This record gives sequence, C-alpha cells and structure tokens, in this order.
Amino acid sequence: ISRLCFLFSVPVLMILFSYSYAKRYTWLCHLILGFVQALGPLGVWLAVTGDFSLRILVLSLALGTYIAGFDLLYACQDTEFDRTEGLYSVPANLGIQRALDFSIVLHVITFASLLSLYWVFSLSYFYLAYVVIIGLLLIVEHKIVQPDDLSRINIAFFRVNSVISVLM
Repeated sequence: ISRLCFLFSVPVLMILFSYSYAKRYTWLCHLILGFVQALGPLGVWLAVTGDFSLRILVLSLALGTYIAGFDLLYACQDTEFDRTEGLYSVPANLGIQRALDFSIVLHVITFASLLSLYWVFSLSYFYLAYVVIIGLLLIVEHKIVQPDDLSRINIAFFRVNSVISVLM
C-alpha cells in the first residue's frame, strides 16, 4: 500500500475511534458514522490506484448517506434510552418524525448518487437494474417504519437493509 494510504490512515483511525464517543457530544453521530464508512471506498481507491479521483467521491457519498440513513432509523428505537442517559442522537434531540424525515433525505441522496455512478463509471444497464431494486427497497424500508409504530424496525433494519447491502 502506498505511502499516501499510510499517511491518511492516522486521521481515518482518529475519526473511526471518535465515532464510539460521538453520541455523548453531538447529535451528528449518525453522520459521523456515515462519514467514517464513506472513507472506505476512497481508501480502497487510493490503495489500488495510488491516485485520487473525484469519481470515487460519488460512491463514497452513496455509501455514507446510506449508512447514516439506516443508523437514524435504527436509533429511533433507542430514543427514550438516549434521553434518559443524556446521549445525543437525532431521534432523542429532534424527535422520531424528524429522524425519519432526515433518513429519507439521506436515502434520496444515496439513490441519486448510486444512479449517477452509472454515468460516472460508464456502467451497464445491469447496474441500473440493481439501482432500481435498491431504490424500491429503500422505499419499502421507509414505508414499514412509522413514527408511531416502531415495531417493524427490525424487519427494515435486519431484512430489507441486508438485501440492500448485498445488492450494493
């Protein structure tokens, strides 16, 4: 792996380790998790090519917003615990409805980013089929989780999200 990757590993590890404590200091913890995960494709790109390209940032954006979005969904079930313990999260600080709305916005960005990868990397129609399926699954995920009924969050998180992750 290149020297560039080694140099970037220190700040990446610092950000990664900071995520574990982020919920104690900021409701942006979900975005920090997404950002940390978004660094993965960028790091792989740098390791393989030894060069930076703006094109890989589109994939990083797709991954980061996808993960931050589903972390928001999952965090909704911990709202009362977070409030009781004085932890920060979007659901605990802004409410479940706003968390779900924020998750939708992030997943719209995910879908748009995945769609734009078709042109950025000149991918096949086969790829577009996967993006359409992912988009439909994201819609299903958001339809089955309601602010007044979080009982199906595990279906959204562990089943629907698992399929999306494999497709990605």
